[in-house]
Amino acid sequence: MRTLNYIKINIMELHNLKPASGSVKVSKRIGRGTGSGRGGTSTKGHKGAKSRSGFKNKRGFEGGQMPLQMRIPKRGFKNINRINYTGINVSRLSDLFDKYGITDFDQAKLVELGVVRGGDLLKILGSGNVTAKLNLTFDHITESAKSKILKAGGSVK
Repeated sequence: MRTLNYIKINIMELHNLKPASGSVKVSKRIGRGTGSGRGGTSTKGHKGAKSRSGFKNKRGFEGGQMPLQMRIPKRGFKNINRINYTGINVSRLSDLFDKYGITDFDQAKLVELGVVRGGDLLKILGSGNVTAKLNLTFDHITESAKSKILKAGGSVK
């Protein structure tokens, strides 16, 4: 510190630079021998897997005890051959007719309109009412949907 006309001024110079308080973490180097001040076990305790080099704890590991996910009973059944269909109600097709004036519907048309995604399997369901003559070309359609479309004067392929 220098004084100029009785005013103390702190001048930054190379010999008085310090890092900000709390920015530098001071920690002991662990596992560097008996002279490090941490003894022969290097703060790892005695024996066991956690004291060995290369130990990595797996998720759900409970120290050799049977893990919880293996202890609890398993329930249910997941059918790997299940086929999931995306259901489209005839009322939705009727709404699309009202909005866009489209009478011929197939999977490509519904993908183009953004109603379903390209790889979805579709099934036409019979919920709602149909007043327009709609022409449908789909692989799967329920009997109730088929009867409502035919009753309105449309066709189903």
